[in-house]
Amino acid sequence: MKKIFFIITLLLLFSNSFFAQTNSETKNIFAKSYDYVNDFEKILTTEQAQTLNTNLKACETKTKSKIIIVSTSSITPYTDITDYSLELDKYLNVNLKIDASILIVISKQLRQIQIRGVGKIRNKLSDTEIENIISTFVIPELKKGDYYKGLYEGTSKIIKKLE
Repeated sequence: MKKIFFIITLLLLFSNSFFAQTNSETKNIFAKSYDYVNDFEKILTTEQAQTLNTNLKACETKTKSKIIIVSTSSITPYTDITDYSLELDKYLNVNLKIDASILIVISKQLRQIQIRGVGKIRNKLSDTEIENIISTFVIPELKKGDYYKGLYEGTSKIIKKLE
């Protein structure tokens, strides 16, 4: 009787581990490669993306700071663009070995923008300065529907601060 009671108690205590679903391979929602400009939402023309790409490549050569822009229409399975950009930044560092100094994630459909910076540029560009650049130069252009001009102006101001 004691043995049966002991077995039932163990089963109740550890039932989660017996019946839990384990997913050893998480589904990867991110692309397999990234460039300076990654317009997955198609908010830029080819020429605009190339111009931004050239500008950001020159920035990396000059300042040793890499800026990556990603546009996306969906952040699923994430519910917050902050979580999405954090996981994307981790994915870039760990899986693709891309060390982005600044990661700009923008979604026209969701009407959101998120900028992630790393500590090594904090001496040149503070969070307050980034917020000021976004609110002064980027957001007004985004509200007008000119995503290229907003991104170009914003990244140009960030590049000037990094130089």
